[in-house]
Amino acid sequence: MSQANPQQEQGESQGKEFLVFTLANQEYGIDILKVQEIRGYDSQTVTRIANVPSFIKGVTNLRGVIVPIVDLRLKFNMDNVEYTSQTVVVILNVRSRVVGVVVDGVSDVLILQPSQISAAPQFGSAFSTEHLTGIGTVGERMLILVDIEKLMTSEEMSLVEDAVA
Repeated sequence: MSQANPQQEQGESQGKEFLVFTLANQEYGIDILKVQEIRGYDSQTVTRIANVPSFIKGVTNLRGVIVPIVDLRLKFNMDNVEYTSQTVVVILNVRSRVVGVVVDGVSDVLILQPSQISAAPQFGSAFSTEHLTGIGTVGERMLILVDIEKLMTSEEMSLVEDAVA
């Protein structure tokens, strides 16, 4: 009877799972523990709200819960894109609030070890990187790792709550 290598077990337990999604041909990763579900994007079920930032597409009713829908392309100041059959909404639990983010598509779930994650680059005051946790590398792939809680700031979410209330 052979025993498991304790070092190997420790390394595996330090890995963190990320849901990988794409925006404009760039891959991003968010903590899988924040993800509640993934749904196809249907603009017919999103109700637009007046006087909210343009990146907030509106709200939808998800099994009795009113969920704000944020388009990450618009939030990241990217070119607008046509919504396709690949466009999805990732439903997240962020600070005990349910929110949906529209992304171009999801590809997979990856486990990254600490050695595969580099610190987020600093660009000075011209560009804020406070919502980035780092850059993940898997072979030739590079993932921009996003701290979804910092990205979905309470100030922005309060705009949605005020509009819905």
